[in-house]
Amino acid sequence: TGVQTCALPISPEQRKLTETLLRAVGDFVWVENEQQIDAVTAVSGSGPAYVFYLVEALAAAARDAGLSSDVAERLARRTIEGAGALLQQSSTTPGKLRESVTSPGGTTEAALRVLMADNGLQELMTQAVRAATRRAGELAKSG
Repeated sequence: TGVQTCALPISPEQRKLTETLLRAVGDFVWVENEQQIDAVTAVSGSGPAYVFYLVEALAAAARDAGLSSDVAERLARRTIEGAGALLQQSSTTPGKLRESVTSPGGTTEAALRVLMADNGLQELMTQAVRAATRRAGELAKSG
């Protein structure tokens, strides 16, 4: 399913009704303009695949570290599930949560140095979201 858009202006009453209806079925955001819908698609629509791939990559790294396939996948899945649950339950920012589980000089800090390097995960995620945003725009124009 795609994101439905409307270029017509809406009244404050219509906006409030829309919010009330949509909150009954889940979370939503208002965007400033129609062009931002492609970025919403890139983050929210494609985002679950990014997380699933993170589980795959984490499990592959665990296998590379010597764990069996079953143990590697189970640990990777439970780690992402637990982190997601913590994100959902906490009002703390993701950055603060990350800091709270990172001991100075510890194993997590060593791994984060790699992930947070200039060519690390942030750069890859930015490239991925840009590619998905670009493709969403292409699909919108052709459809």
